[in-house]
Amino acid sequence: MLTVTVSDKGQVVIPVEIRRRLGITPGCQLDFSLEGSVIHAEVKRQVVQTQVDDGFGMLVCRRPGERRLADFDVALAMREAEDDRA
Repeated sequence: MLTVTVSDKGQVVIPVEIRRRLGITPGCQLDFSLEGSVIHAEVKRQVVQTQVDDGFGMLVCRRPGERRLADFDVALAMREAEDDRA
């Protein structure tokens, strides 16, 4: 049996051996239940770790005549915004 200490905020650190065995990673959720004076924790959902590159290509403009950032005139947009306030 492993012993951990409860923090002032009621937090505990799950020992690494248990986290590895159950596949508990950051973002996982645990369900807690109480039977008498025994606390049960069950892994509710495991989160798959992702990499930054996994999001590559998610935002794609499929409209005809795609616009590039260089097509936007920031100074003109600022002038138009100032005109709207008057």
